[in-house]
Amino acid sequence: MGRRTVFFVSDQTGVTAETLGHSLMTQFEGLEFRAVTLPFVSTLDKAVEAARRIDRTALEDGMRPIVFSTLVQDELREVVRRSNGLCLDFFAAFVGPLEQELDTRSTHRAGRAHGIADPALYSARINATNFALANDDGTGGDYVHADVVLIGVSRCGKTPTCLYLALQYGIFAANYPLTEEDLEAGRLPERLEPFREKLFALTIRPERLQQIRNERRPQSRYASAQQVRYELRAAEALVARNGIPWLDTTDCSIEEIASRILNTTGIERRKRV
Repeated sequence: MGRRTVFFVSDQTGVTAETLGHSLMTQFEGLEFRAVTLPFVSTLDKAVEAARRIDRTALEDGMRPIVFSTLVQDELREVVRRSNGLCLDFFAAFVGPLEQELDTRSTHRAGRAHGIADPALYSARINATNFALANDDGTGGDYVHADVVLIGVSRCGKTPTCLYLALQYGIFAANYPLTEEDLEAGRLPERLEPFREKLFALTIRPERLQQIRNERRPQSRYASAQQVRYELRAAEALVARNGIPWLDTTDCSIEEIASRILNTTGIERRKRV
């Protein structure tokens, strides 16, 4: 089987269609897919153009594309449904049964999932993002207002995890890199000691860390196998001595890392249903 084209069609950003669609496609290993996102299909003309593009792709590929749709308006969904693709309509699959169960007609309003429906929540996410940036990599040091403080050696995933926690959940996350001086001392840095209940450690397998560091500073001591093994060994020993919860990020996505941190710590997700 040749490469299959997958369309993500949405009346807004396409994030929901992409997230759900990608989750389903990961179940089919060994197959090659080409992803095409068609966002902001919010008018009849745009829906017709989307359908034409799907039909054109079916002709060019010699097989019908797979179409994941989160279109809300019935007339737009019907246009795309009639295209020459395998149309998987998330709205029809879930909203219909919910309407029946709740005995209530849905609003059929586009843009509810990622719009600013809750200004207070949106503000919290922006404030959390600013906090993560101001307290990244040991700078700032405002651990009093942090919900969690991620620690670990350089390049183990602390910064992207903090930003994801902020953007997705409004969590105030800071991070602190364990330096060689910290590891040689064998104890928590003084500035972290009062906040040990907020600490969460990230680690990573040596081979993966060496690969990441070598991309940043090739052929350096920082990226050497010996240095990487030493730092990880010392950091893991420090974490164990202090009873700090930890996670190996080697095979984890950012989404999984964030979810595991929240699940372990019990920090409440600041996210509406």
